[in-house]
Amino acid sequence: MNWLQRPSTTGGLVYLVVVGALMIGLAIVALGPWRTGVSVMGGALAVAFVARAVLPDERAGMLRIRRRLVDLTTLAVCSAGMFALVGAIPSHH
Repeated sequence: MNWLQRPSTTGGLVYLVVVGALMIGLAIVALGPWRTGVSVMGGALAVAFVARAVLPDERAGMLRIRRRLVDLTTLAVCSAGMFALVGAIPSHH
């Protein structure tokens, strides 16, 4: 199993954790409690934001897609958008 290797950077490990959390959040949304699922996804993107902000470029792994400012802006907007979605849509009980 040569294709299954440990990530070579800290950012690569964080990336895998974030992708896993995003998949869990999506599964929660599919099962019904969408606010919880979207919150999990927003939290995962916030973790990616923090990791990209503190890790140097050579350790960022797959979290580094563009320049740091572009990556941070994208992650911040997506994370904030998820949390805004949860807060903006009224619940109907």
